Amino acid sequence: MALYKAIASGKEHRKPYYKIAPRSDYSCRPHGGCKHCFNNRYHRHHKAFQAVKDEIKFALDNLDNM
Repeated sequence: MALYKAIASGKEHRKPYYKIAPRSDYSCRPHGGCKHCFNNRYHRHHKAFQAVKDEIKFALDNLDNM
């Protein structure tokens, strides 16, 4: 069934826009690509990346002391 047929027959059930949308992006949808949703979804990965960067910096700083 094509999208326009599903909308016409009332079988299209999309989730509504999030309430955060007016504050960040009007096209904010579940699993969206707006900045706010993207940062919330990838927070764990950003923390892990920062931890690896800190470990590398610490190792390089202590390399001179050996």
